[in-house]
Amino acid sequence: MVNTNAEVTRLKDLMPASARMKTRIIIDERQSTVVTTPFPRPWHKSHVITLNWRLWQELSASQRDLLFLHHVSWLGAVRLIKPELYQGVAAVGLLGTVFELFQADAVGILAAGGLTTIAASQIWRSNTGNQAKLNADDAAIRVAQRRGYSERDAVRHLLEAVEAVPLIEGRGGMNYTELMRSQQLKSRLGTVNVPPPERIRTQ
Repeated sequence: MVNTNAEVTRLKDLMPASARMKTRIIIDERQSTVVTTPFPRPWHKSHVITLNWRLWQELSASQRDLLFLHHVSWLGAVRLIKPELYQGVAAVGLLGTVFELFQADAVGILAAGGLTTIAASQIWRSNTGNQAKLNADDAAIRVAQRRGYSERDAVRHLLEAVEAVPLIEGRGGMNYTELMRSQQLKSRLGTVNVPPPERIRTQ
């Protein structure tokens, strides 16, 4: 049986140096999932990755490495406070909503609030959508290569983890995002010829 302290230390060493100070690893056997990564809040100094220790041990060490690096990479890629189009629109909309509240202008409040909602939904989608998860897979594979894995082995172990997690968690099968990730990883291995269509990647 794997020792929890040794595993946490090993996973911390696996992370990129830039993520070690900002990521906390927590053990919680009450959760039903193998690993959980809450959406990061910009006002939090650190982000949490929670492992169900009993379920986590059902994966091989290599599968755990690549699955963990996927979650670390996704956390590191989330951008909420970044001067991009939708972040700017959301900020302007929020300021406009506050201004209209002070002006007691119902039409202005609805317009500014609607603008904020649309922009916020686009920010959420860009950080949690299919493309974000595919990007996290790519980043995890690159980090794994710096930790001694070959590209092919990293892809294979990540694919195995993606396919194993639903079984370990007692689900009927992979969800939509997991199926898409699996297809993308198989295309890198050459076991399927066609990666997910662009329209699906951007959902």
